[in-house]
Amino acid sequence: MDYGDADPFQWDTREDCQVRQILDRVADKWSLLVIALLESRRLRFTELRREIDGISQRMLTVTLRQLERDGLVKRTVHPVVPPRVEYELTPLGGTLHATIRSLVTWTEMHQGEIAMARAAYDERIEAEAEGRVEGQAEGVGRV
Repeated sequence: MDYGDADPFQWDTREDCQVRQILDRVADKWSLLVIALLESRRLRFTELRREIDGISQRMLTVTLRQLERDGLVKRTVHPVVPPRVEYELTPLGGTLHATIRSLVTWTEMHQGEIAMARAAYDERIEAEAEGRVEGQAEGVGRV
């Protein structure tokens, strides 16, 4: 099979591979949402939590720390009482946002096709399950 210039086997898939670790980080659902929300704006922790449906306080904290460690998010603590902490994308995080935007655009363009594929799969699995149940009831397939 010809893959052109891209070799799908060029990446190291071992768990300790740097590329895999970075992809694991930036491609998880919470990181994607945080990066998308921080596009060209600063948000406080409470604003992020309010915007991201279903995320726990702990998971948002962990996600922000990991993104900060990877150099994708900048955390700014303002010396006021009570402390005000804001998060924003770094220039590196901004470059990743463009890639995420492409992924979201692809998803929006193909969501109908994916929904049809899911429905067809579910119907096929259900039909296969019914066939096994009927076959067992009739003694078909018994040895």
